[in-house]
Amino acid sequence: METVNIEIFAHDSEVEVAHKINTMELHNWINHLTYVRKELNNLIGFYNAQPLEKRLEQEMTAQKFEMKQVDNDVILSELMKFKNSRGTIAECQDMHCDMTFIQEHEKCRRMYLFHIDKYRKLKDSFFADLRGKMNLEVKSA
Repeated sequence: METVNIEIFAHDSEVEVAHKINTMELHNWINHLTYVRKELNNLIGFYNAQPLEKRLEQEMTAQKFEMKQVDNDVILSELMKFKNSRGTIAECQDMHCDMTFIQEHEKCRRMYLFHIDKYRKLKDSFFADLRGKMNLEVKSA
């Protein structure tokens, strides 16, 4: 996982500090979504490794993971585009330009947090179902 080392100096303006913090946050989101991509690949692989009758029984869950994988890739792509556009922040000459980047960052934050919340709920549901099925198998054995 790539880490970003950005220093905040005492002489930095409030806007410069905000941009630096936002840069670190954006890198963390990208790293997290890259990990989520790998995790979704593993969960889908887990599903596909099951016998056919179990796969048919859990097809809706697999489809939800596949849809979440598409969502994850779309959001990751949007964050990468935003990251690449931030190279021009240093060229901002007025507060309007700075505010445009800050507002875009807030939009990305909401998109990221909404996605992660939905992903966690899906994953929690999957593991609760799996735990329930394992408990049933243990009781019937």
